Amino acid sequence: MEKNIQNNDLMNKIISLCKRRGFIFPGSDIYGGLANSWDYGPLGIELKNNIKREWWRRFVHNRPDVLGVDTALIMNPKVWEAVGHVQHFTDPLVECRSCHLRFRWDHVKGDKCPSCGGELTAPRQFNMLFKTFIGPVEDQSALAYLRPETAQGMFVNFKNILETSRKRLPFGIAQVGKAFRNEITPGNFIFRTREFEQMEIEYFIEEKDWETYFNHWLEEMKRWLKDLGVAGDKVHYHEIPEGDRAHYSKRTVDIEYNFPFGESELYGLAYRGNFDLKNHMEKSGQDLEYTDPETGEKFLPHVIEPTWGVDRTVLVAMLEAYQEEQAPTAEEGETDLRVMMRFPKWLAPVKVAILPLSKKENLSDKAREIYADLIKDLVCEYDETQSIGKRYRRQDEIGTPYCVTVDFESLEDNAVTVRDRDTMKQERTKIGELKRYLKDKLG
Repeated sequence: MEKNIQNNDLMNKIISLCKRRGFIFPGSDIYGGLANSWDYGPLGIELKNNIKREWWRRFVHNRPDVLGVDTALIMNPKVWEAVGHVQHFTDPLVECRSCHLRFRWDHVKGDKCPSCGGELTAPRQFNMLFKTFIGPVEDQSALAYLRPETAQGMFVNFKNILETSRKRLPFGIAQVGKAFRNEITPGNFIFRTREFEQMEIEYFIEEKDWETYFNHWLEEMKRWLKDLGVAGDKVHYHEIPEGDRAHYSKRTVDIEYNFPFGESELYGLAYRGNFDLKNHMEKSGQDLEYTDPETGEKFLPHVIEPTWGVDRTVLVAMLEAYQEEQAPTAEEGETDLRVMMRFPKWLAPVKVAILPLSKKENLSDKAREIYADLIKDLVCEYDETQSIGKRYRRQDEIGTPYCVTVDFESLEDNAVTVRDRDTMKQERTKIGELKRYLKDKLG
């Protein structure tokens, strides 16, 4: 029976599990950490990579109309000047006159400091670009920026990709990569950090088709959320009104999720018009127009931009997967409370755990033979420490779909017991058929 978990406890449980089991650690931990900096551990990077691999498979490999790129983190600063980031990539900032803490003005309720209740200054604009310098001299001529988004790397490569791939409209450019924003108020674990990862597509179209493809990508994003295991009633699709949209956008939808700390943005979908290509063509002097091969007409394509946050996807996947339940019967060496990460099987960091019932040499040898065979095709873990019940619980807590127990009967009948994470049911399977059996189960 599933146990109800209050929102104010859930984040603390997730953060604790992440460090205890090796999903996510505080950054620079042995030096006291760095505020809002996080490192992905052995299980966390498997989870994160599963998300990125599935996204790439679905939206690049399985679509003939989308091509992938990987562009530089540091670009010519003229790129950011061309699209207004140097001048306008800002958040409104207020500072407390008493404790001197700074806050985003639009995140402050009332006119008093959220920390000490002191008087706040008038809001001023704070640029979120991370500055750096190229070369040994730190002056204005060497100034550069860490990219605040992945989009512009795709726009500035539009001409290169068009010429080398010979794609016709509509087609998209996809990228997975890091971006950096000097956020005023990061927080809520990995939800808002200064260093984060995006999965993004710039889908180039004719202007007349924008509504068709906007709706197409909205449906694709809905299907992605369903396959991620996200409950539909926790997701909200907010149409951004005209006054709040970017001036070049005719439609923007924020996809928000009911996080434990409140409803906040998870993904975004925007119709950007031809704003980016137009500005880059004007500022660079390069011809970025598309020539219709049938009519000969030249024009700047318009763009639909679906954006997925990788780190926020990791967080939502863990929030959705986390369960506490009363097990029907306590397994050996364990209580009846079971903590489980019920990940979709494709998402689970470890697919199969190999567990010898005893450390006795002949049993361990047989278990290691099975592990050595399965590890060629499946992400597996070998564990022979503590009681079998505690090992089951440990695998439940990291979301492993199947545990394979090698017992003394295995030496006689050449079979093992396969335990299902979700149902706790156990099934006897011949070792020679085990790999195929598990592959069929995992899909």
